[in-house]
Amino acid sequence: MAGGNPVFDRLNKQIEQERYAGFGSPQRQGQAPAGQQAMGAGYATQDAMTAEQLNEMYARQSAGPVDTGRVTLDAVIMKSLGLFALLVASGAVTWVMVTGSPGLARPIWLGGMVIGLVLGLAIAFMKTVSVPLIVVYSVVEGAFLGAFSYTINSIRGYEGVVLMAVLATVCTFAAMYAGYATGFIKVTSKSRRMFFLAIVGYMIFSLLQVVLQWTGVLDGWGFGGSGPLGIGLSLLGVGLAAYSLAIDFDSIDHAVQVGAPAKYSWLLAHGLIVSVVWLYIEFVRLFARLRD
Repeated sequence: MAGGNPVFDRLNKQIEQERYAGFGSPQRQGQAPAGQQAMGAGYATQDAMTAEQLNEMYARQSAGPVDTGRVTLDAVIMKSLGLFALLVASGAVTWVMVTGSPGLARPIWLGGMVIGLVLGLAIAFMKTVSVPLIVVYSVVEGAFLGAFSYTINSIRGYEGVVLMAVLATVCTFAAMYAGYATGFIKVTSKSRRMFFLAIVGYMIFSLLQVVLQWTGVLDGWGFGGSGPLGIGLSLLGVGLAAYSLAIDFDSIDHAVQVGAPAKYSWLLAHGLIVSVVWLYIEFVRLFARLRD
């Protein structure tokens, strides 16, 4: 994420550095453009063409983003839906599996979390776009969410929290997109910098909390528990994850406008999935704390 999601941050930096306004093979120094090299041959070719062939050639539509191998919004949407379908399917299979064998929930939860983190970092910082890794990440993250959601839903007093979190995630996604599309929610260079600082601090805080929970220093939901401080921290997490979506939308829009290579549609779709998963987890934590 730009300013939070390393996927979008890396993509934006590469776009600015390489300026994909009309990408292609750069011309060698001193080499005339291909059009000029073939100018003489071009006139000869035109002389040999019939009037019908010339009319057909000039009647053709100009090449669009798909024809020139650039990112399109449709491509990002379709790949996002595909990755999301994989994630949901993996989560559903895991839910059914741990329902029959509850003892598998915790290993799958912890294993999926660790493997997902490693894969996410690898995808974010690799110099190339690895579609297989992106697909595997969605499957692994789906397994993690399936085990995590089942565990939360099986705790007495937390029934229905998972469904509430799913609905809240869908509604927040729609609201953030509508807000960004209408200009009500704006993303600026200043807001990106502020978000980056906030997300770095929140990530360090979250990692510290996880370590303290694993070592037994903290229990339950960590700092603040289910009191006002804990609920406030969850609200902060939800707010950061929600604004992360707006930054993601802006990064996708920017990539389409400057004509980034088509392969980055996979990376953009992956980054969007990362933000949606983060938002869902924050909603689960918030609703569970409120139940307490």
